Amino acid sequence: MAPDRIQKRLKDYASAHGQIKIMEVCGTHTSSIFRNGIRSLLSDGIRLVSGPGCPVCVTPPSAIDALVSLAQSCEVLSFGDMFRVPGSDLSLAQAKAQGAQVRLMYSPFEVVALAKERPRTQFVVAAVGFETTAPVYAALLETLDTEDLRNVRLYTALKTMPEVLSYICTNEAVDAFLCPGHVSAIIGSAVYEPLCAEFKKPFVIAGFEAEQILAAIYEIIDQIDKGIYAVRNLYPSVVRRDGQMQALAFMARYFVQSDSFWRGIGLIHNSGLSIADQYARFSANEKDSGAVHSAETENVPQGCRCTDVMLGRINPDECPLFGTVCTPQHPAGACMVSAEGACGIWKNSGAGLAPRY
Repeated sequence: MAPDRIQKRLKDYASAHGQIKIMEVCGTHTSSIFRNGIRSLLSDGIRLVSGPGCPVCVTPPSAIDALVSLAQSCEVLSFGDMFRVPGSDLSLAQAKAQGAQVRLMYSPFEVVALAKERPRTQFVVAAVGFETTAPVYAALLETLDTEDLRNVRLYTALKTMPEVLSYICTNEAVDAFLCPGHVSAIIGSAVYEPLCAEFKKPFVIAGFEAEQILAAIYEIIDQIDKGIYAVRNLYPSVVRRDGQMQALAFMARYFVQSDSFWRGIGLIHNSGLSIADQYARFSANEKDSGAVHSAETENVPQGCRCTDVMLGRINPDECPLFGTVCTPQHPAGACMVSAEGACGIWKNSGAGLAPRY
């Protein structure tokens, strides 16, 4: 169908099923939706909501606390997005200001040269992310093993996407999913097929250009109107059905699936990646550290609704702290910190320009 006809149908769309709720899981999709004014091109019958696709946002306070503790005796390397994520008491940035050993990294492989230059220093790499970045950490583990670098460990807070989508399908009112393009490039499109069959919802993979996102939304409403549900890969230049086989094999060698705690959501079975026992000497995690607490133990600021944002229950500007108590400069919740966090994207893009649902 021609682009102008797609846009017309999306603008005029009204469904007999009521408003259609589509979750764009990935923060990069959220950013592109704002940048291209896509919400203004949709009718009130189509609601886009954010999901838990920001790895920084779903990293629990216990992980930040562990890294802060490790930084008292080791040098902790972390990407910049992690620096301001709130822990129970301190963020990594606040701990660094108080004298903790925290270093900004641009690549996890920076630690290799540091470890060789300073063999008496113990280093810890904060390994945070989804399947997109897990192969990089697997490659780092291979290097540490091959070169027998014994003064480097990884603190892993790696999470996997299919399990959290299953959780959302089971517990939340979401009609369809705009699947994450970057993650799908690694895991492929076939992993969504069991979810699609079990929960009878469309799962559509799209790139990040405006035309690609609009085509995916059109595909979703077309499926819903026809009463069908299917996995559709509208990003075939990057995503294959079986994913990146070499990357997946690499991950399977160095990591095993494990239960993982998601900030504000809770413990999700087999939704994390832990270092395999064969390479346990490179792990900085305490045994079973992911399952020792519950959502009730999180030190969440009063009024913070990051959980509701990440589960698509509300838009970020419906949180009472949004833009006042919680800002990108002084975040109260993790969703305001990262470049992929929904609250930060809404605030930096001008939430007042977006329709309220």
